[in-house]
Amino acid sequence: MFSIFAQYPTFLVFLAIVIAIVVTIVLMPVWIRFLKSSHIGQQVRADGPESHLVKQGTPTMGGVIMLVAVVVAAILVGKPTPETYVLLGATVLTGFLGLVDDGSKVVKERSLGLTPKAKLVGQFAIATAFCLVAVNLLGVAPTVEIPFVYTFDFGILTTVLPIGDGIAIPWLYVIFVNILLVGMCNAVNLTDGLDGLASGTVMIVMIVMAAIAYRSDLLEPAIFAAALAGACIGFLWFNSHPADIFMGDTGSLALGMALGCLAVVTKTEFVSLIIGGLFVAEAVSVMIQVFYYKKTKKRFFLMAPLHHHFEKKGWSETKVVVRFWIISGVLAAFGFSIYFAQSLVGVI
Repeated sequence: MFSIFAQYPTFLVFLAIVIAIVVTIVLMPVWIRFLKSSHIGQQVRADGPESHLVKQGTPTMGGVIMLVAVVVAAILVGKPTPETYVLLGATVLTGFLGLVDDGSKVVKERSLGLTPKAKLVGQFAIATAFCLVAVNLLGVAPTVEIPFVYTFDFGILTTVLPIGDGIAIPWLYVIFVNILLVGMCNAVNLTDGLDGLASGTVMIVMIVMAAIAYRSDLLEPAIFAAALAGACIGFLWFNSHPADIFMGDTGSLALGMALGCLAVVTKTEFVSLIIGGLFVAEAVSVMIQVFYYKKTKKRFFLMAPLHHHFEKKGWSETKVVVRFWIISGVLAAFGFSIYFAQSLVGVI
């Protein structure tokens, strides 16, 4: 639709942000009214901070509109390539998995939806399919680079199935990508515990991922990342404290999967762990809490994930969110600096 601007790729990236913002802001009020009239609201966990009990019943599943905005922006702005469809496919499928989980919570009127096992099976299936498509269709190399240190060849143990031109299964890389994508899915999901926290931090990370994709001459992934950032910006208008709507697992799982997939396509698997370092910290805090409690029957943090720990220390919800945004921005900038320095070395 905007092919007339094909010679201005930077403009297209920014246009994707704008369109995603507009679509989200236009459609979200209608979606909120529908959810309220249908009595579809968030079920707050009973063991969470007491201050969160007032959020019971707040409309959820805002991720549905975010995904609509991303699809519209990515398709309209860019000239869809296999990369576009693969990235959108993995993201939307994961969003659908989250939607089923959110729907289950609403129907059962409890804070737990699908069983952890069911969600993990779905996430691993999507991650495995994405990895195989990325390697065989998109030509993604089964390697992982630690900038300035070493490049691991995870394709040394590969099986080629005699189907068509052959389907390569690099087992070690498949395992690595599964850990990365499923880990990011659940890390972003854990981060989505305060008004504006996940949407704000993902927005920052996606802007950086768009810059990385653009510099790597991957325009369509850059547009996709920009659309995600735009959807998060638009969603923040309604999700800022006190939130009018939550993204739910529909949004948080999809955003985490999108981040992991972008890392694979742009070959920044390791750097993405720095760029998305806040999500990693949130996930690690939960693992530490569980491990420490099992060993000592005491809590390492006042409450996990990490953002609840600082709430328990007396920080207001807004203070936690803004400071976590700042931390996310610093980590994202640091990760981009490493990527940029490595790319300069490659040119020199």
